[in-house]
Amino acid sequence: MYGLVNKAIEQLVCRNHGEAIWEEIKRRANVDVEVFLSNESYPDEFTYRLVGAASEVLKTPTDDILKAFGEHWITYTAKEGYGGMLQAAGRNLPEFFANLPNFHTRVAMIFPKLHPPKFRCTDVTDRSMKLHYMTHRPGLSAFMIGLLQGVGTLFETPVTVTHLESRSQGADHDVFLLEWTPKSP
Repeated sequence: MYGLVNKAIEQLVCRNHGEAIWEEIKRRANVDVEVFLSNESYPDEFTYRLVGAASEVLKTPTDDILKAFGEHWITYTAKEGYGGMLQAAGRNLPEFFANLPNFHTRVAMIFPKLHPPKFRCTDVTDRSMKLHYMTHRPGLSAFMIGLLQGVGTLFETPVTVTHLESRSQGADHDVFLLEWTPKSP
């Protein structure tokens, strides 16, 4: 994963728990990188170890850490200069979700070593859709839930996310039901 991901984890931990806790998490994760560079690629294992260590140090379930990180990721990337890409993906929540399958194509122009997930939208209505999430990285469904809720916050349209099918329970990919109340014109 790119350093931008690990920098966002660092920011979330430091903002909520302080720099000393972040240093303890890095120590427990056996990640001795002093400063993560946003556009540098790091082993996925670093990120998994940081999340696992955060769960231990903060005495918080891993899924809760991943959900919080997913929500934080949206605001973090918007502040780090990628907000224009988020806004270009749609003017509202349904439009953003409809464009999500193509979103990482644009992101890959900035991050050429990116191995992004794939998305497919089905059963689309003005109030809901099913989002199919396909990735080679295991264990990130809770992150996706937080991310999808964060997108709802970004568009000031709260979204309810229900995890319908899970790779961890034998499905070939994850499927989420996204539901929202359309904004009045």
